[in-house]
Amino acid sequence: MEARAIARHVRMSPRKARLVIDAIRGKDVNEALRIVRLSSKKSAMPIRKTLESAIANAENRYDVDVDSLFVVRATVDMGKSLRRMQPRAYGRADVVRHHTSHVTIVVGDRERA
Repeated sequence: MEARAIARHVRMSPRKARLVIDAIRGKDVNEALRIVRLSSKKSAMPIRKTLESAIANAENRYDVDVDSLFVVRATVDMGKSLRRMQPRAYGRADVVRHHTSHVTIVVGDRERA
C-alpha cells in the first residue's frame, strides 16, 4: 500500500528544496515530521504540508496505522520558471527567473514493503 501527495508550482528552487527532502527520505513518518518541523529552511513548510497530506491520504484511503508508515519516495522536480524583466543600464533589460518546484512524497506501510 502506498499513498502519495504532490505539491505543484511551489515557489522554491528545487536545489534548495532537495536539502530538506534528502533528510527525510526513507525515514519513519514521525521522525520525518520532527525533522521538517525543526528545520530552519524556507522549503520546510511546503514539504511539511505535503508530507502531512500524504499521511492523511494513507490514513483515509487505506485505513492504516500512522505509526507503521515510512517515507518510501520523496522527490523534488523542476517546475515552470516565472520570467520577470529587470531594468539594466543603457536601456537594456535582463531576464530574472523565479524557479518553481514539484514536490512528490510517497508513504508506505512497513509490513507490506
